[in-house]
Amino acid sequence: MTSDVAGALFVYGTLRFDMVVDALLGRVPTITPAAVGGWRAAALPGRSYPGLVPARPGDVCSGRCLSGLTRIERELLDLFEGDPYEARELTLVGGGSAVAYLWRDVTDVRTSDWDPDRFAAEHLAGFVRRCRLWRDQVVPGTPR
Repeated sequence: MTSDVAGALFVYGTLRFDMVVDALLGRVPTITPAAVGGWRAAALPGRSYPGLVPARPGDVCSGRCLSGLTRIERELLDLFEGDPYEARELTLVGGGSAVAYLWRDVTDVRTSDWDPDRFAAEHLAGFVRRCRLWRDQVVPGTPR
């Protein structure tokens, strides 16, 4: 018998914002601070969201872990993230593991890291609106 609950998901970009998660899932699951070593949230050319790519040894990417996601919610997030990302299990700083969405094309990244404060100030409201519209198209008739 398989569980209806998926494992933890490490989020480092737009999914670290409760408003984005709520727009996509219709709820905010349990969230805890987390980090992964040897990775960075790279700024992507022409995009407001980041990609998780390998970094120098000793570098740490901070984020959050979403837990208590149902399998259907994880499938919805997989669909939302799409082909540019690969879901893979990573070891968390301090122990344990979580799945994270890794950016596949490591040649299509900036040398600078993504700035969550800048995203929040310049893009969050519009991004949340687009997430709601996307969810309405993918899962018609869902309550808000």
